[in-house]
Amino acid sequence: MKSRLILIVLLVCTIGYAQKELSNKLEKYMDAQYAINDFSGTVLVSKNDSILLKKAYGFADYEWKVKNTIDSKFSLASVSKQFTAVAILQLAESKKLSLDDPLNKYFNDFPKGDKITLKMMLSHNSGLQMDYDELYLSKTDLTKDSVYTYLAKKTLLFEPGTSTSYSNIGYYLLAQIVEKVSGKSYSAYLKENLFNKAKMYNSGVSTNDIIVDKMTQLYYFNDNKLVKNPYINWNFNLGHDGVYSTVEDLNLWNKVLFDSQTLLSEESKKKMFTSYNDQNYGYGVVINPFYNQNHQLIAHDGGFFGAMTSFNKFTEDKVFITILSNNQSKSYYMAYGLAGICFGKEVDLPYQHIQITIDTKVYDEYTGDYEGIKILQKDNKLYYLDYNIELLPESTTKFFRSDNNNTTLEFVKNKKGKITQLEIKKAGIKEIKKKTKGV
Repeated sequence: MKSRLILIVLLVCTIGYAQKELSNKLEKYMDAQYAINDFSGTVLVSKNDSILLKKAYGFADYEWKVKNTIDSKFSLASVSKQFTAVAILQLAESKKLSLDDPLNKYFNDFPKGDKITLKMMLSHNSGLQMDYDELYLSKTDLTKDSVYTYLAKKTLLFEPGTSTSYSNIGYYLLAQIVEKVSGKSYSAYLKENLFNKAKMYNSGVSTNDIIVDKMTQLYYFNDNKLVKNPYINWNFNLGHDGVYSTVEDLNLWNKVLFDSQTLLSEESKKKMFTSYNDQNYGYGVVINPFYNQNHQLIAHDGGFFGAMTSFNKFTEDKVFITILSNNQSKSYYMAYGLAGICFGKEVDLPYQHIQITIDTKVYDEYTGDYEGIKILQKDNKLYYLDYNIELLPESTTKFFRSDNNNTTLEFVKNKKGKITQLEIKKAGIKEIKKKTKGV
């Protein structure tokens, strides 16, 4: 009995030490992202019911040098979509609508609205165009009728249900349907039926006039300089965007959404977490965007000017990672790195890249196709994927992306001195791509 007790104590101590060591690695990684890449925002990583990392970095307000705190509120951008999806599924459960309902049941004169179903809109198979930000970024005198008239004039990208294309417009219309069916504003419905039930008391829907305590300001890069966000008409930037929250509230959402039936039945959750097309879209989430071979992931990222957000639940591993940024920091890349650390991968810390001058004649050897990754050259410059992303040399064989310090590429030679593969490190995680063309 005594020996058994000793074994239990040793096991608990071992687990506790391993968890502390993992927490230290996660924090060291994010500290480096702050020091090297000027990350501004908050991060939370949990496993089961244990918090592995919860920390704030940077400024909520750059002008007044107000620091972010763990309860700072951030615009979620497209991470908002899952809240709209849950609202629609709830209304379907209560028989107030059906996922097979056509769009013209709610907007009777929408072109081809008889062929577009709510299910198609949820999974981005509707054919609706991606965005309408030319409206909510520039106009203050919008009405629901004027926005609807404008959207109805946009031509469909394809026949509904025949292909896939990401659509913010679809989710905006879904938010309007939530209002029509429930008889409440989108904001009021989410507060009553989602946020309050999940005890997410620091979450809500953005407006242009209400003062929100501890709400972060948004900043984005223009000509490599951080500037204030432009005017956004939040009254019409919702459904696909518009929700604000904290990392702690999102952890509460994670627990309620995945581990209980407080919000949705198991049947509805199965619908939400099923992939419906070749782009892995479920309802308001993406199914297995990466790590799909070893770790089941349900996730969604968001990006709109200064807001960069990432929501990731590794369902079988019980690991949850969320990062919220207000200065356009690449949250999805950092979340990828944190996940790698959680799963025992070797992950390099970010470091300061210094561009050097090299003989560009070597670019002839580097150009080609590396298992679908194209390396191009033009006017003595090297490019990644297309001519918009330049690769900047930090050695004769190693380069970093001009638009993303979190990605490096190194060209590897065989014993005969011939380039045969490309070593890509995304957020510090190594991938090897063999050269298939241009050898």
